[in-house]
Amino acid sequence: MNIAIVCYPTFGGSGVLATELGKALAEKGHNIHFITYQQPVRLGGFHTNIFYHEVRVPTYPLFDFPPYETALASTMVDVVNNNDIDLLHVHYAIPHAAAAYMAKQILAKQNKRIPVITTLHGTDITLVGRDKTYSPVVTFSMEESDILTAVSNNLKEETYKNFRIEKPIEVIYNFVDVNRFHKKPIDAFKKLIAPLGEKILVHASNFRKVKRVDDVLKTFLAINEKIPCKLLLIGDGPERPYLESLTRDCAPCAEVKFLGKQEQMEDLLCIADLFLLPSEYESFGLAALEAMAAEVPVISTNAGGLPEININGFSGYMSNVGDVNDMAKNAISILENDSIHQQFKKNALEQALKFDIQNIVPQYEAIYASVL
Repeated sequence: MNIAIVCYPTFGGSGVLATELGKALAEKGHNIHFITYQQPVRLGGFHTNIFYHEVRVPTYPLFDFPPYETALASTMVDVVNNNDIDLLHVHYAIPHAAAAYMAKQILAKQNKRIPVITTLHGTDITLVGRDKTYSPVVTFSMEESDILTAVSNNLKEETYKNFRIEKPIEVIYNFVDVNRFHKKPIDAFKKLIAPLGEKILVHASNFRKVKRVDDVLKTFLAINEKIPCKLLLIGDGPERPYLESLTRDCAPCAEVKFLGKQEQMEDLLCIADLFLLPSEYESFGLAALEAMAAEVPVISTNAGGLPEININGFSGYMSNVGDVNDMAKNAISILENDSIHQQFKKNALEQALKFDIQNIVPQYEAIYASVL
């Protein structure tokens, strides 16, 4: 099949999932055309049947805000017409689903039928899409998609709760390439981070308020009082300056490292002992799943779709949002006993295998076949 994938090219979960899906489909022989405003961060290296089409938005003094959605729709039409595209798969409803609808109507005038699959990822539904500024367009675009998918049952329920749509939603979970993340740690690298054998805790996110990054620090400080440890903070975003300020005021500030955005997450996760994700809401929790694939137990909240991947008492533990003391207690119970820690590591990998890329990608292929 010739498949066009529209996504955000950033480190966010929707862009990561879309890029990894495209790469996996390409390995199975499909021709994949990415349409976005810059090359996706996970799209490294050369692939014979992966193509990238940049959306260029001309700037004119007339426009205070360049019309990206119009440029995106036009680029979709151009890519479909010149590459014999079979279907459009758009990730994240805003503005991709609306632009896809516009492109579909333009192509229909040219007697070309192009099915549109829209995958919902989270904040496009639970936050941005609910804004009255966008809600009517998001609702209409979802209804007009040929197939609508969501990355968790929780997100499916949230969509029906917040939007008046009748379109059936099929749940296809996010996935992870377990082979990529399940790798042997480099002892010299781990000793460089924790020279005295301290436990290594990791948090990775886009540092938005919903991630509650201050709870990451509070949980770490409580754990560090009982078990010497280091904290690696991966990613960037609006809450990072605030968290850096909090860290400077803490006694063990030297034990906290801000690593910024990292593409090779597997090299960092393989040396981690525990992953912290105290989010207020996660539609799925892809970062947690990647940690589990690296045999890293997860301490998370029980918010959103997290209970669908992190099994309490098995792959890690879950606590109520904001319950830092409970998260710290659960973390200590894993870290203070090596045999318990090893069992949780084994369980985390076992749980991640359920979401392995080899199990999920065929579900997308089946959906593509159904609309064709």
